[in-house]
Amino acid sequence: MGGRLATGEIVIFLLALAILLATARALGELMKRFNQPSVLGEILAGILLGPTVLGTLSPYLHATIFPAQGSNALALNGLTTVAIVLFLLVAGMEVDLSIVWRQGKKALLVSLFGITIPAILGFSVAYFLLRNTSWIGGGDLLIFALFFAVAMSISALPVIAKTLMDLNLYRSDLGMIVISAAIVDDLIGWMFFAVLLGMIGSGATGDMVVSSTILLTIGFAVGMLTVGRWIIHRVLPWIQAHTSWPGGVLAFALAAALASAAYTEWIGIHAIFGSFIFGVALGDSSHLREQTRAIMDRFISFIFAPLFFASIGLQLNFITNFDPVLCLIVLAIAITGKITGSSLGARVGGSSWREAFAVGSGMISVGSMGIILGLLAFQSGVIDARMFVAIVVMAIVTSMMSGPLMERILQRTKRKRFTDFLSARCFVPGLRATDRRAAIEELARTVPAVANTQSIATAVWEREEMLATGLGNELAVPHARIAGLTSPVLAFGLSADGIDFDAPDGKVARIIVLILTPEADDVAQLEILADIARTFSDETLREKVKAVRNYIEFLALLRSERRD
Repeated sequence: MGGRLATGEIVIFLLALAILLATARALGELMKRFNQPSVLGEILAGILLGPTVLGTLSPYLHATIFPAQGSNALALNGLTTVAIVLFLLVAGMEVDLSIVWRQGKKALLVSLFGITIPAILGFSVAYFLLRNTSWIGGGDLLIFALFFAVAMSISALPVIAKTLMDLNLYRSDLGMIVISAAIVDDLIGWMFFAVLLGMIGSGATGDMVVSSTILLTIGFAVGMLTVGRWIIHRVLPWIQAHTSWPGGVLAFALAAALASAAYTEWIGIHAIFGSFIFGVALGDSSHLREQTRAIMDRFISFIFAPLFFASIGLQLNFITNFDPVLCLIVLAIAITGKITGSSLGARVGGSSWREAFAVGSGMISVGSMGIILGLLAFQSGVIDARMFVAIVVMAIVTSMMSGPLMERILQRTKRKRFTDFLSARCFVPGLRATDRRAAIEELARTVPAVANTQSIATAVWEREEMLATGLGNELAVPHARIAGLTSPVLAFGLSADGIDFDAPDGKVARIIVLILTPEADDVAQLEILADIARTFSDETLREKVKAVRNYIEFLALLRSERRD
């Protein structure tokens, strides 16, 4: 029957999916063991199974399992399109616009400089220096230069967030600045690229003119982030009250994301823009619990994302299209522009040079967003295969170097221990509070008088409202920078019943550490947070800590258990 896959085609299709997913997940896990982004292993899986390796060693086997044309190729392309649409839904959910507004001037300056300088540098190099080279191909020079500007200025929010989590910096003040700036980068970058796709007519219907596409794109984004966001916020409680959890919310999110993707594909831009903007609107609702977010993230990131990123390696031969000179040029422009722009923005915003360079280093990750951008440009004919490979190499290298570079910049000769700033007076083995604001106030009352107790509690609570400080594993670290402090002060509390700090794993916090650091100290908070996260990553130690009765028992336990 003409409209269906034959039995043999179904067998090959399912076998191809099994091989692709298994290899991508295995290599992704391997990369994580070496503290590298899992996307690196997933792309490597596609390179091994694609024309680069398998296609060279056994052309017949490669053509049988991963045909370039025909029904199976069409089916795989459809599945990977769904995969990237869902991946951008999760990426959009990471965008918390309220963080940007609350973080204020510094984050906006980092984003403004971090977009403008790389974009100007990228456009200038592409338009004036590369115009007569073979790398441009026969495409439109202006379109290519505009794409190159976007590719050099965009940041990968999911990769940046993962890097900060690995360094235990995600919920720190520096981490908030980097995340806020990356949020703005993502929004502006994808808006601009959506318009760029409209200009080249990618996916547009026959009579859909560019101006209509641009107006509909802007109208969709504005409508979804205003009226759409309001509707989602009102609908979510009803769904949670009348459907089984988490199935009801998952079905609603996926169906609405696919519908949004269909709309943006119809108006002439790529489907991923629709799911991304819907993800932003969905993620902004306070009714969407962290545990629900985590379930959606795992469901999509462990299944669909590996399939998509592995499929990239099936697109072309990475060896024959590898141009080392082009890769070095693209990499140098990306690193120079992003570090210079973001660091300058942080410095203008009031950061020390050390913190500014750490922010710049955190912003260089192009990662998965750059790869997606490059693939769409390649499929649309804006760039050739060599430039696409250079973009992929640049995205991978910047993601790999961001974390180590931040760590080196922030490193001090003597590691700070959180116990160095804790005293018996500030140790509360039995918190009476039942909610997080009361817990913050109770711990604040134990702090030696450097400021009004209520003002300290208010400052910490305002910081808590920006982004919940529940780290998971029954640990929470509410914190703030306090004017007048000359050195960090900590208060430590244990809650027998647990207090909800909105942790990603949904667990209540039983170990709560209040961290107050001097307003002018850019690094102390980061080192203390890192030490706390490192110390309580051991489940056995956490269980023992919850059973201590006083400060002396606590210190004795830590000294006997610590090995670093």
